[in-house]
Amino acid sequence: MAIRIGTGLSTEPDARIGAIEAASIAREALDGEPADLAIVFACGAHLAAPEATLEGVHEALAPVTLIGCGAGGVLGDAREIEDGTAVTVWAAALDAGVATPFHAEADIAEDHVVFSGLPDLEGAAGAILLPDPFSFPTDRLLHELATEAPGVPVLGGVSSARTLDGASALFLGEELREGGAVGLRLDDLELLPCVSQGAAPIGPEMTITAAEGHVIHELAGKAALLRLREAIEEMHENERASLAGGLLVGIVIDGDKPDYRQGDFLVRGLLGSDPETGTVTVGSPVRQGQVLRLHVRDAASADRDLRESLGLRVQALGGETPAGALLFSCNGRGRGMFGVADHDAAALDRQLAGAPAAGFFAAGEIGPVGGESFLHGFTATVAIFPA
Repeated sequence: MAIRIGTGLSTEPDARIGAIEAASIAREALDGEPADLAIVFACGAHLAAPEATLEGVHEALAPVTLIGCGAGGVLGDAREIEDGTAVTVWAAALDAGVATPFHAEADIAEDHVVFSGLPDLEGAAGAILLPDPFSFPTDRLLHELATEAPGVPVLGGVSSARTLDGASALFLGEELREGGAVGLRLDDLELLPCVSQGAAPIGPEMTITAAEGHVIHELAGKAALLRLREAIEEMHENERASLAGGLLVGIVIDGDKPDYRQGDFLVRGLLGSDPETGTVTVGSPVRQGQVLRLHVRDAASADRDLRESLGLRVQALGGETPAGALLFSCNGRGRGMFGVADHDAAALDRQLAGAPAAGFFAAGEIGPVGGESFLHGFTATVAIFPA
């Protein structure tokens, strides 16, 4: 038997009843197979009574393993519920696959961080990570994992809502966990990551010729600020007009890859510049030899990037419909970015030929670029599970 995935969405205002409804819909798609895994995202009234939500999911689905988190909005059934009360349940019968749950915590000192509860991810097929935004330094963990478990894709999103009494809302089994992060180590499963950063490249490619930390001293042998100004001046008028929405930089992470494309750029903000020294500061560490290109973000580029990114994954699957997918979309997307409802959820439904998918609007999205996983903003990251 191949992996089976089912999803269910409910907007029922009663937390327990809504959870039973969503979990029951997800269970039906498993064709009688028991649920090895459930991933639950909940908003609205569910965060006033999260224990009732978990009780309802377990009553209807009886999953062996369950994780999830509170959300500002949820996605499922090709729909996006950006406010109000809703719960979405993603369930899977994993066949020979294994999903090992964990609750990780961080002991944060002035000059170091010690993580506990995190399994060794070396050799895993991938991992799902759902951190609390206030008590867990996600960037720091991902940086450590790049060394400790290189090449293992980590996908997920930062919890974007808390319980009614202000506590973090992380779900593990039948319990609510406060702080840290919940997640899964995945083994003996195929996982195809997709990261759509919602930005389009503009202007020429430029090689970083001198840099330290987050500061770029030189681009293409010239003072970095001067070269950026030249690049902007060389643009057509309509290209310069697109910069009104904010200037971003894209940095190729894997500089040894000769055929890099748009998805290989890590997109970060331009944080500042120093006219006296000619340096610019960007939102990610950089090094000499990396390729940089200016990027812009708007609804059209975000729509195009998502469709193209998903199209490449469909090609990688040989045109086959996947078993299902998890979607982590930035809470700055939705109607606020696209002006219409259901954009990301509907795009996923179209591109993946109706494969079951669910997710939530996150306060930061996690996914790999150039073989290393990062915390992003304004992105849509997708974990695709081939059939």
